[in-house]
Amino acid sequence: MNKAAISSHRRQAVAAGALALVLLAGAAAWWWWRTGSGAPPASDAAPVPVVTARVSDAPLAHYLSGVGTVTAAASVTVKARIDGQLDSVGYTEGQDVAAGQLLASIDPRALQAQLAQAQAQKAKDAATLQNARLDLQRYTELRRADAATQQTLDAQRALVAQLQAALQTDDAQIRYAQVQLDYTRITAPIAGRVGARLVDPGNIVHAADPGGLVVINQIDPITVLFSLPEDAVPVINAAMDQGRALTVTAYARESGQALGSGQLILLNNQIDTTTGTVQLKGRFDNPRHALWPGQYVNVHLVLDPAEAALSVPAAAVQRGASGTYVYAVDADGAARLQPVSVARMQDGLAVISKGLQPGQRVVVDGQYKLKPGSAVRELEPGKGSAQ
Repeated sequence: MNKAAISSHRRQAVAAGALALVLLAGAAAWWWWRTGSGAPPASDAAPVPVVTARVSDAPLAHYLSGVGTVTAAASVTVKARIDGQLDSVGYTEGQDVAAGQLLASIDPRALQAQLAQAQAQKAKDAATLQNARLDLQRYTELRRADAATQQTLDAQRALVAQLQAALQTDDAQIRYAQVQLDYTRITAPIAGRVGARLVDPGNIVHAADPGGLVVINQIDPITVLFSLPEDAVPVINAAMDQGRALTVTAYARESGQALGSGQLILLNNQIDTTTGTVQLKGRFDNPRHALWPGQYVNVHLVLDPAEAALSVPAAAVQRGASGTYVYAVDADGAARLQPVSVARMQDGLAVISKGLQPGQRVVVDGQYKLKPGSAVRELEPGKGSAQ
């Protein structure tokens, strides 16, 4: 055998050996995957551990959520209406006051003197009028006896009319002086709680002072201003057209504690074009002062307190390229992908308008390990995550 034939024979032997090694390695890898660490065939897959929940058809309140600010139902800055020295105050800072309660007094002596002067002028003019009336009576008798001229009688009648007008002017001056004197007693125009005292006794106050003496805020009842998106307006109007008052509930921002429930009293007549929202106002009874002016709160506007609805935990709803869906568990324990339509999310629940039936089981934990048709094994809620 020549050298060329021997070389060709060796190359063929090496190639055959390499192919045999490749086939052997492939067979070993398949056996390791089949019997060891590899995933089992789908037909032999172990059930996926999941947590499920039933589709509920219990009545569910329908509400809209917003953020609001507590405001006083009425707020008045009490100011002096005349100039003078502030003599005293009749309240304690932070005190609740009643409408008409004395808050402060201004030195009244100058105005008392003006009132006395007006009263004295009236007395003088009244005496003059009385004498003029007597003279008119005399001139009338003399004229009948042709002992006085008609001109004298007419002049006396005009004098009586002038003095009557003067007496009316005196009455007006007395009333004006009395009103000015009443302004020295500053009373509460509304019931509410006073704030910090802005002017101390002894200071000269003026009617033109911008700051005022004290601010009164009415905090029982109290109001909450809040905003909702403009697309909520038709829904709110539809609920109001049913003829019932809409409930507004305020919650603490941090703890979520309910602070009070009231009624909607205002849906503003214009949408804010800069924010795309509409302003609303609720009025609350506030006997325990749980709500305070300036406080930020979460607000629920209840449109229907007991709306019939299908709901599932919000965690059950997934989003895909074709929309929202859930994994529903069949009677044989297999999960299938079920498209659903979600009307809204609230209180950790998804309200389903289409796609599910009451009592169906849906997966709320463990969806990320599922494929359509996967067998599932139920876990107890709270016994560890199925993810």
